[in-house]
Amino acid sequence: MCLTRKIILKITHLIAVILALGLLAPLPQAAGAGLKADVDPRVWQDTTNGQAADFMVVLRNQANLAPLASSALQATPRVVEAYRSLRLAADASQPAVEAYLKRYGASYRAYWILNMLVVHGRQELVSLLAARPDVLYIEADTPFKVNLETPETIPQAPGLPAPTAAPQPGLVDVHAPDLWARGITGQGIVYANADTGVQWDHPALKGQYRGWDGAQADHNYNWWDAIHAIDNWATSNVCGFDLKVPCDDYGHGTHTTGTGVGGNTASGPIGMAPGARWIACRNMNGGIGRPSTYIECLQFLTAPTDLNGQNPEPSKHADVISNSYSCTLIGKPASEGCSSHSLQAAVDAVRSAGIFMSVSAGNDGSACSTITDPPGLEASVFTVGAVDAGNNNVIAGFSSRGPVIIDPTPLLKPNLVAPGVSVYSSLKGNLYGYESGTSMAAPHVAGAVALLWSAYRPLKNKIPETEALLENSAVPLYSNAGCGTDTSTSLPNNVYGYGLLDILKAYLTVMPLRLFNPIVMN
Repeated sequence: MCLTRKIILKITHLIAVILALGLLAPLPQAAGAGLKADVDPRVWQDTTNGQAADFMVVLRNQANLAPLASSALQATPRVVEAYRSLRLAADASQPAVEAYLKRYGASYRAYWILNMLVVHGRQELVSLLAARPDVLYIEADTPFKVNLETPETIPQAPGLPAPTAAPQPGLVDVHAPDLWARGITGQGIVYANADTGVQWDHPALKGQYRGWDGAQADHNYNWWDAIHAIDNWATSNVCGFDLKVPCDDYGHGTHTTGTGVGGNTASGPIGMAPGARWIACRNMNGGIGRPSTYIECLQFLTAPTDLNGQNPEPSKHADVISNSYSCTLIGKPASEGCSSHSLQAAVDAVRSAGIFMSVSAGNDGSACSTITDPPGLEASVFTVGAVDAGNNNVIAGFSSRGPVIIDPTPLLKPNLVAPGVSVYSSLKGNLYGYESGTSMAAPHVAGAVALLWSAYRPLKNKIPETEALLENSAVPLYSNAGCGTDTSTSLPNNVYGYGLLDILKAYLTVMPLRLFNPIVMN
């Protein structure tokens, strides 16, 4: 080797060492030059002028869960197999990246439901990571205010007593009481809420909480807080950070959980499946979310851990997850919010594991193609719009419509609709009240799945079959809005999907099968 070449190699090596130590940042105008991985432009923006930011580093080695789509495995074995595959992919590729980050002195958090690490660092670290052959892409993990409320939200009216009429009109509208009368209330099913937290000891919720045995509470494997003090959040929160006991810092999660599983009120159950058991994860900080907190909650609900985040147990998984949130940024351009498919890999993994996800369509109606935010725009989730049960099930003005046009091929959404206007449920402080939004519609469907799977266990974890059953049994509803290629006779359509949830018809459809497959309780 000639002397000149040796000198060049030594200089190149010296520059690499300097970069690794963070002593020399690449020139701003050269950001992204010669990189192997795709980098979200917002990451470059977040790290300009020497700023440090959080960003998601997604690795190339991702688990192949496709074989599970045709697997005959039942619910728990299927989740266990999905967890094993996901962990193998992460464990095979993350150690090298973690060692690199430790040498660099960067803080990070590793995940397995999507093989990625959330890293806190400056632009030079982004460039170094993007140049690694084992990195697939780097995406911003910027906090954003979540659109939880609607202009038509009914005031919470603190202290409002339970109404004398029971059960609630929305529950009657979708025929939940008809299943209760047959002794089907969701027994043996684990219902999960990923939201702003939950007041776990609310009188309507305490008896259904899996962490309560009637005498004492054990929050291990039943609760996780994805809002961490070290993640550069605001310096204060009414509940605090890294909570070991469930708390709702916003009020939204307590209401949505009640709609899914609430019971024990003066007027009877307020939830679809009051016999199910619930677990929960807080994925928002006072109504402010970020992609990584959503993903972290999906990971926990697939394989719950103890309160220290250790010893995951996929056998304690959720069966049904209710998701009344979106990944968006209110009042800012879409380019500054969550990327269109930020949550796709995670929700795909949840589906592959046989866990049903009921997701709110969003509150950006009434125009067409307003279902624009993850996870509601994904094909792998069941997207729910909102109707007014007290007004002949007319679509709520705020309910987002399809088609989803973020990709070249338009996707018809929502899948169906459920009550979402003036829905009565539990509120923080042992109170009750009314709220409106597609947030209120999604738990109706999640609770309906809990009822179905409780009634007919061979259907449990069979996502395509369950979706088809819900869609084919829905009450047809038509629209003249002309969204996408819809006509006035289109069914499904981009306003109502297949129509209004009808849990009784869905149950009666599978009822004959129960003669040959009696219920086997978990």
